[in-house]
Amino acid sequence: MPSEKVLKQKQDIVAAIAERMQGSAAGVFVSYSGLTVEKDTELRNNLRAAGVEYSVVKNTLTRRAAEQIGYTEFDEILNGTTALATHATDVVAPAKVLCDFIDKYKDASGLTVKAGFMDGKACGVDEVIALAKIPSKETLYAMLAGGLNATIAGLARAIQAVADKGEEASA
Repeated sequence: MPSEKVLKQKQDIVAAIAERMQGSAAGVFVSYSGLTVEKDTELRNNLRAAGVEYSVVKNTLTRRAAEQIGYTEFDEILNGTTALATHATDVVAPAKVLCDFIDKYKDASGLTVKAGFMDGKACGVDEVIALAKIPSKETLYAMLAGGLNATIAGLARAIQAVADKGEEASA
């Protein structure tokens, strides 16, 4: 039986993981087995640049935290080496950075996606990979602005064509 001090520390860790998972728009669990120190440093730098919080987590404590907030689907994946990447507001960022890193190094990365969650729902590996393919928020805004600009430019050309035709008819 653990001492009260150790038990309290573990309860605090479980509460912190649960709070982190609940406060995140999305998160991804990965296995980092075989990841070299150099690649791990590169991965952490990429995640930090994207504003993603990444840390190695203990499986038993994470399982308890997940169950506390209603995620029972993670029981099977919480074994072996496990790390958790979360972002408070961006749903795509954790999946995108991790999957881009895996694609960059293919089989030599030592990193594999285990599962994920988004907006209170658990996601499988395929869903995390599909999520990673969604363009970033900034890219989507740029695409929307470009589409709106093209529509307005087309309308302006049509109005100008009508005006030019009206001048030809009156001349």
